[in-house]
This record gives sequence, structure tokens and C-alpha cells, in this order.
Amino acid sequence: MALPSIAPYGIFMLKKNEFLILTVLAAICVLLAIANMILFSQNRVAQSEVTQRAQYIQQSAQLEPLYREMVKALGELTVRNNDTQLRDMLAKQGITVNMPAPLAPSLPAPEPKKGGK
Repeated sequence: MALPSIAPYGIFMLKKNEFLILTVLAAICVLLAIANMILFSQNRVAQSEVTQRAQYIQQSAQLEPLYREMVKALGELTVRNNDTQLRDMLAKQGITVNMPAPLAPSLPAPEPKKGGK
């Protein structure tokens, strides 16, 4: 079994191929550390964007009942005033307003027959 070469003063010396292997491994470790820093930074940016989108969705969900009531009120106003401009504006936004059918003239109620059965 070969003993490692000992330089004067008791310091171990690496062979040329051992030094080369360790240097390559150290360089790979440095490159991996740099790649890790870059990926960490990109991940933080992506997480920030996701957080902003989630906040927007949450705020939109909170406002949905208000928007629904506004659309309902506009629809009722359209029907009440028979406002074609407002109906057209709602239609452009994808909201259909069903106008009630006009009431048929009411017929007079039949008079009950007098006498007899």
C-alpha cells in the first residue's frame, strides 16, 4: 500500500490527478451554488406575481355581490323605463334583459245570470 507523499515539514501533497479532480468538483459546487441563487431569485419573483393575482381574485370575489346587485338594479331600471339605450349597453356587456310581454287587454268579467240555477 502506497503512502501519500510527504513534503518536507510534514505537509501532505496531492498528486496531480487528485488536485485536478478536487478542483473540478469545487468548480462544479460553485456553479451549482450560483444556479441555486439565480433560481431562488426567479422563484421569489414568481411567488410575488402569484400572490398579487391571488389578492386580486380574493378582492374580486368580495365585490361580486355588489356587482350582481348593480346589474340587477340596472336591469330593473331598463324594464321599468323601457330604456332601449340602457338595454343595448347591457347587451354589449353580455347581459340580456328580458322585457316582460305586454299585458293583453283584460276582458270584462262575465256577469252572473240572474234567476234560475
